[in-house]
Amino acid sequence: MHELSIALSILDLVEEEAQRRGGVRVLAVHLKLGPLSGVVAEALSSAFELAREGTSFDTCRLEITEVPIVVFCPNCKSEQEPVSIQCLCCAQCGTPTPQVIHGQEMDVSAMEIADEYANAPG
Repeated sequence: MHELSIALSILDLVEEEAQRRGGVRVLAVHLKLGPLSGVVAEALSSAFELAREGTSFDTCRLEITEVPIVVFCPNCKSEQEPVSIQCLCCAQCGTPTPQVIHGQEMDVSAMEIADEYANAPG
């Protein structure tokens, strides 16, 4: 299950960034994930929950946004969704489209951090 090693890598990245920002508390990590990334979203979510246990990120959420596949059609000269994940052909004209624009992503896009001053007396 390579999702566990990915979850651990995400937590390492989050810990590094949290320390760089002075030890902030991270509430959530936002991840963009494409179907061609080779990662199963549900498995990654489960692995993240397991990996965060017993760490300073034990309440941190992993918010996954699934990114659709978009290819560039050389015939239509535009970005199109393919027929299917198994058939990377333009849905408009049927031309095979080897250039994938979106759908391979696995990117940490944002971190939600706690505003420690929100509940501070005034």
